[in-house]
Amino acid sequence: MNGARDKIVVITGPTASGKTGVSIEVAKSLNPRGEIVYADSAAVYRRLDIGTAKPSIEEMREVPHHLIDVCDIGDDFNAEIYSKMAADAVNKILKAGKVPIITGGTGLYIKALVHGLFQSPEDNEGIREELLMELDKKGLDALFSELKGVDRKSAEIINPNDKTRIVRALEIYRLTGRPASKIRENHAFKEKAFDPLYIGLKMDRKLLYRRIEDRVDNMIDSGIVNEVKEILNKGYSHGCRSLNTIGYKEIVSHVAGEIDLETAIGLIKRNTRRLAKRQITWFKNIKGISWFEYPYNLPMILKKINLFLN
Repeated sequence: MNGARDKIVVITGPTASGKTGVSIEVAKSLNPRGEIVYADSAAVYRRLDIGTAKPSIEEMREVPHHLIDVCDIGDDFNAEIYSKMAADAVNKILKAGKVPIITGGTGLYIKALVHGLFQSPEDNEGIREELLMELDKKGLDALFSELKGVDRKSAEIINPNDKTRIVRALEIYRLTGRPASKIRENHAFKEKAFDPLYIGLKMDRKLLYRRIEDRVDNMIDSGIVNEVKEILNKGYSHGCRSLNTIGYKEIVSHVAGEIDLETAIGLIKRNTRRLAKRQITWFKNIKGISWFEYPYNLPMILKKINLFLN
């Protein structure tokens, strides 16, 4: 990278908002052309294809995509690994004289690439054990309610079913007396690795939810049940972190005989809607993001990007 921070374009928004399509059109229209660096915590896994809405082979032929299918289903992948791999990809794109376009809805991955990760306090086994005992006694709903009381900002972006993150956020609060969200805000984000232009895509909530439902129906029609069966038949554990993503965990439960297919479909739709709400909350907190309402005005988006790049 040069002395001044290198410029990157970030196109983001909730799931099913059309990020991939817009990013591909932007990449093809720029001069020099762009290449896409995916920011999706599920698309990094090989074999997870139908439920992750990855770009098609044709789309990836049109525009080079990075950070898709970079690890095995059994691997643990996290924001730290992503930030290093994505930074390498961005620097290669810049070296080739092209424009890096970061595309995806995993806000933590985008933040890790642009700002780096904040160092949270060390684990405290005593407090952790205390919280796990409370979890067994009171249940996860009670812990999540407590989190909402002491750290509403964290509660807004954490899945109410994400036991690990709820316990960790409460652990940080009990250890430091400060909300984890406040500690994150005080992280030294001034020294960015790159200079980003944030383009946010949004649409009417009812339309977004309809698109989510259509996407889930298409996943079922495309054979996600068989995809999951094939994965499990290859010896992968039901408990793999990769299979705990929305769309897969529900189908895993169905294949295991715990719920019927209709229930699984309903849960995927509900959980995806909830994910979209959390994503919208996350992206609203990005300073300086330029929002574009559906139907997206591609010429206006390109004008904004070209002014930024030039």
